Amino acid sequence: MGAERHRYGRGRTARRAALLGCATLVAGCASMPDSGDVSAVKASKPGDSQVRVYPVTPRDNAAPDEIVDGFLEAMTGDDPGFATARKYLTKQAAQAWKPEERTTVLAAAPEPQAPERTTGQEGSGLLYRLYGQQVAAVDGHQAYQPVAPSQYNGTIHLVQIADPEGKGKEWRIDSLPPGLVLGESDFLRNYRSVNKYYFAAGRVVADPVYIRQRQDPVTRMDPVAQTVKALLEGPTNWLKPVVNSRFPTGTTLKEDVKSLTPDDQNLLKVPLNEKADNVGQDQCRKMAAQLLFTVGDLASTRVEQVELQRSDGSRLCVLGEGQKEDFMADPTAVAPKNPYFIDANGQLAEVDATSKDVGGPRHVPGPFGDGTAKVGSVAVARDERYAAGVSQDGKYLRVASIVSEGELPQPILQSGGRTPEDRLSAPSWDGRGDLWVADRDPAKPRLLLIPGGSGAPLPVAAPWLTGGVRVKALRVSEDGVRVALLLEKDGKTTLHIGRVQRHGSGAQQTAAVVDLQSAAPRMESVSSVSWAGPSRLVVLGKLAGGVQQVRYIQTDGSTSAAGVPGLNQVKAVAAANDERAPLVAASADDGIVRLQAGGNWQPMAEKGTSPVYPG
Repeated sequence: MGAERHRYGRGRTARRAALLGCATLVAGCASMPDSGDVSAVKASKPGDSQVRVYPVTPRDNAAPDEIVDGFLEAMTGDDPGFATARKYLTKQAAQAWKPEERTTVLAAAPEPQAPERTTGQEGSGLLYRLYGQQVAAVDGHQAYQPVAPSQYNGTIHLVQIADPEGKGKEWRIDSLPPGLVLGESDFLRNYRSVNKYYFAAGRVVADPVYIRQRQDPVTRMDPVAQTVKALLEGPTNWLKPVVNSRFPTGTTLKEDVKSLTPDDQNLLKVPLNEKADNVGQDQCRKMAAQLLFTVGDLASTRVEQVELQRSDGSRLCVLGEGQKEDFMADPTAVAPKNPYFIDANGQLAEVDATSKDVGGPRHVPGPFGDGTAKVGSVAVARDERYAAGVSQDGKYLRVASIVSEGELPQPILQSGGRTPEDRLSAPSWDGRGDLWVADRDPAKPRLLLIPGGSGAPLPVAAPWLTGGVRVKALRVSEDGVRVALLLEKDGKTTLHIGRVQRHGSGAQQTAAVVDLQSAAPRMESVSSVSWAGPSRLVVLGKLAGGVQQVRYIQTDGSTSAAGVPGLNQVKAVAAANDERAPLVAASADDGIVRLQAGGNWQPMAEKGTSPVYPG
C-alpha cells in the first residue's frame, strides 16, 4: 500500500515506511512479453522483516478522505490489537471489528471511489465504494484460498460523531468490510506460509497456512507460538476429512504463553494445558512428531528437539531429529535421489544430478533400460527398485525391475483409446507403494490405482471426470493424500489439487479423488507439474497472453518466493521433495538439464524427454 495506492489521481502523504512493488502473481515488476521462450521469474522478498509499518492516528478535524485513507493504511500495520486502525472507527464499529476473521487479498491496494451522500436515522453520512481485483482470501483458520481474478466490491461508510471534548464533530467509520482488505504486496510483507503436520495412515501430511511475519497484532504471539497455536487448532477444512491430530481435543498452549524460543541446545520446550497431562508415551511421541515437523519448517528457527510439558511444567516426552524418519511420508527419502529420463531411443536412464560434475547417464538394468520395452513415459518407485512404464504408443502399462535383468513383463493395463493422446497418462507412485494412472480414452475415461504396483487395477471414483474433462497428467504426493492434476477441457489445461479419500487397504481398498481446488487460477495454462516438497509444486505454464514460465507455487495456490532462471523451449520439469536435489527439465534446445540452488542451468544429457524423480 502506501506508494502503491493513489486515489482520484492524487498522491497520498507518506505516513509510513513501505515497500515499493508491483502486485503481480509473483510480486515481480517486469512486464510480460507476448511471445518467445521461457522467461526468468523474479520473486519479491515477502519475508523482509526489516520493513515495518507505523500507522498514525487521525488528526483533529480530519476530512472524510483522510479517514478512509488512514484506516486502509492502518490495516497494513501490526500495532497491538490494531489499536491505531480502531481509532478511525466509531466505538460500536471498533468493538465489532474482528481483523482476524478473514483477510481479503487484492492484486493491488483497495481503491476508494468518490463518496456518495447517504441519509439515515443517525443523519447524513458518506459511502465510499472500494474497488480492486481480488486474487485470494485467507479464512479464520489461516487457510489461503486463491480465486480467479475477479472484481472486488466493498464499502466503507462514514458518519459524524461528537468528539470526546464535545467541541465539535469528527468523521468516523461505522460500517466496513469484514476482516482485513490488503493489496498483495502488503499481504506478502505481513504474512508467511508455514506447514502444519497431521497424520494419515501413520505418516505426516503437510497442511499449509499463513501466519504473521512478526508478532501477531491480535494474539501478541511470536511466529513460533503462532505456528504451534495453528497446529493445535487442527487441520484446515479441506484436509480435515483425511488426516487427524494426535493432540487431545481442547489442547492449547499454556495460558499466557506468547513466545517460544529454542535454547542453546536447539531444544524447544512447549508448555501445554491440562488437556494433555495424561497422554501415554506413544501418543506423546506422535504429538511431538507433529510439532517437530511443523517448527522444522520455520527457516528462521533452528529446532533439533522438542519437549512437550504438562500444565505443571513437568516433562511429557522429548523427540529429536534422529527420530523423524519413523513418521516421514516417504521413509526412503533420507538422502537425495537421482532423476531419471527417457533417452532418444525410448530407454530409461539415470543421471547423477547431485555431484559437482555432471556424469554421463546410465541405462537402468531390465527391459526398460536395455531397449526391450521402449517407453514414452515412466514413473520410478520411491524405493527405486521398480519402474512403471507406458509404451510409446500409450497403449500398455508395465511394471518391471530396474535393479536386475529380467524378461519383459505382461501389461498390467491396456487402453482402448484410438490415439496416444487418448490413451494412458504418465503413471505416478505414492509413498504407500501404490501406482496411479489415468486412462484418457474419451469413450471410457478412468482414474486407476494399482495396489503395490501389481495385480488388478482398481477404479478410483472421480465425480469431476465428466463433461469432456480429460486428465492430461497426474502426480500423487508422497503421503498419498493429495494428487496434482492437469485437467484439459475445451483445449485449455489447468492445474488442480484433489484430496484422496480411501477406505480399506491393499486390493480390498476403495479410493476417491474429491473436492478439487484450483491451484493456479491466474495461469492461462499449465503443461507440466511436479511435487517439489511437502506442500510445494513446480509448474511449467503461462499467464494470459504471456510466455511459458517455470515457477514454484504452494499447493494452496499461493506463490512461492523462489525464482527460476529462464530456459529455452522447456517441455517438462521435475523436482524432488528434498530441497538439496536440483530442479531438472527437458528442453528442446538443450536436452536434459539441471538447476542447482544459486546456479544456472547445466546440461546432463544431450537428448531426452520425460525427466522424473522417484515418485
